[in-house]
Amino acid sequence: MRHLKMKSILTNLLVLYFASGAALAQEAVDPQSQIDAIAKAGGAQRAAHQAELAAVQKNLRLMYPKTRFEKISPTPVPGIYEVVMGRNVAFVEESGRYFIFGRLFDMEQQQDITSESQAAAQPASTKVNFSILPLDQAIKSVRGNGRRALAVFSDPDCPYCKKLEQELGKVEDVTIYTFLMPLDQLHPEARAKADAVWCSKDRSAAWSALMLEGKVPRKVKGCGAPHNVVLPLAKKLGINGTPFLIASDGRTMPGAAPAARLSAWLDAGAKPVTSNGKGGAQ
Repeated sequence: MRHLKMKSILTNLLVLYFASGAALAQEAVDPQSQIDAIAKAGGAQRAAHQAELAAVQKNLRLMYPKTRFEKISPTPVPGIYEVVMGRNVAFVEESGRYFIFGRLFDMEQQQDITSESQAAAQPASTKVNFSILPLDQAIKSVRGNGRRALAVFSDPDCPYCKKLEQELGKVEDVTIYTFLMPLDQLHPEARAKADAVWCSKDRSAAWSALMLEGKVPRKVKGCGAPHNVVLPLAKKLGINGTPFLIASDGRTMPGAAPAARLSAWLDAGAKPVTSNGKGGAQ
């Protein structure tokens, strides 16, 4: 009996031995199989990402044929893509219908991803000869003694332009020349609003009411803003987005900024407001 029991134990041990040997032999093959499977999956994933990116590019160019997209790239957020349009950086989903104009911040890494893209989109140094600007084709607003001059290219429906107007309201002693630059592809109603403001009796007041309170002036039939002058000028100066600021000494600044920073920036190269013979009509 004891002999039979021992034989049974030995038999079981032999079974376990050969089974474990087979398992070890199988494990010897598995790592390479796993590597191949992972590589295959990774390749498929890359192909899927490339297909998604191609779809985004196609959708954007079909929907906005007049907009120049310098760069379209994926972000760390699944399904969200970064697009660079001149000096503007925005984020879109695959359909291209929804744009997010703002900042993308990685809270874990404490990194402003957008600022890197915006810096890359900016030329090393941009200066504009302020004296060549046709100030009579801009809305003129004087704050305080108006000793500092500032030109702004702005879109009536641009959210950052509205933010800029709020901050400019806190800046004293400045003469602001606002050039109306509706971005038709992004804001289809902006041109009509620009026309309504331009054709108002008090352009400066109408502009402030629109940007700060959302009050659209009544349209005047047969009257329009000087888009045929301002839009080619913006293109010539390389201005592709709004808001865009030009100081009297020619320095430029894209985007909105807090009032204190704006005031300091104006002071850094302030030149007294003088007529260039082109007016500056309200």
